[in-house]
Amino acid sequence: MSSSVAVQIGPGLAALHAEMAKQHRDALASFRANDDVAGKIAASLRRTGRLVLLGMGGSHAVNRMAEPDYRALGLPAVALSLSEQLYSPLSLENATVLLTSQSGESAEVHRLFANKAPHGDMFGITMEVGSALAKACPSLIGAGGSEQAFCATRSLLICLTLHQLVVGKLGGDTRPALAILEAPQEPSIDAACARLKDCTAIVFSGRGQRGLGEAAALGAMELGRMPAYALEGGQFRHGPMEILGPKIGAVIFRADEEAAALGDDLALQTVTAGSPTILFDASGAASKAAGVGALHIAFKPARGMSASLAMLPAAQRLVIGLAAQRVADVGTPVRSSKVTRVE
Repeated sequence: MSSSVAVQIGPGLAALHAEMAKQHRDALASFRANDDVAGKIAASLRRTGRLVLLGMGGSHAVNRMAEPDYRALGLPAVALSLSEQLYSPLSLENATVLLTSQSGESAEVHRLFANKAPHGDMFGITMEVGSALAKACPSLIGAGGSEQAFCATRSLLICLTLHQLVVGKLGGDTRPALAILEAPQEPSIDAACARLKDCTAIVFSGRGQRGLGEAAALGAMELGRMPAYALEGGQFRHGPMEILGPKIGAVIFRADEEAAALGDDLALQTVTAGSPTILFDASGAASKAAGVGALHIAFKPARGMSASLAMLPAAQRLVIGLAAQRVADVGTPVRSSKVTRVE
């Protein structure tokens, strides 16, 4: 970690640091080692013309980060939680199905395959080559094996990189994403941690970066044991802004996207409402919100998944820093487990 926030290093936090220290290296290795299966997924998508992304927890957040890039290629892509698919199913016929599960062993994965044999257009993304998911269908395999830390960090970056590989096989430009992975940006998050220290809850938000907001909110709840919400930017504007005030933080992510100005205006409104506000910004545009009190964390201009890959590690460090201010045993779960084996 580049941050100087004072943190008591226990076993859970040490595991998180170990995962994050190698995540960029493993992400690049994953990109280079999965060419064959990525090509098969792309061929399936060209044939079916429809994509259903399934996952749970952090895996679902990864799919939500990737969803806009697939849509930008003209694919009607939809990301659903796997539990939703099990109990109010969307038809998977005549669709390419991409199931993301970091462990490949969650209860929902086993239930899906117990109820329905995988068809020829079903594929997986997982960290574990020997998992039930990898055995059931052709899968993209993350380098470095299963993630050991409780809260997803390395696996998020790797699984997102594997989505980028598939997008590349469909004709998308992977060079910006690879450049980001090869030269990570590491802005300090000390001031952001200090700004949010006294908040009782935090809202994470974005437009195109909505999936990144969801991943960060999940991490804040898992590690910090604090209320956190993930709201797509438009949804945030439709009523929930009533929650704002000095004890409610706002973390807003924006990229080089059509809605970049809306992201800055949202940050302007949250500052005006008295909420400590952090703007993670890969838009390359000027920020009015920064001029009135939002803490502006700037990144090189990037779009879509490339922007998520750039900002995700800093968001991880922010979440860990927030947790360290609230929890003595950061990264040691009390009520959960790394692999959820019951529904």
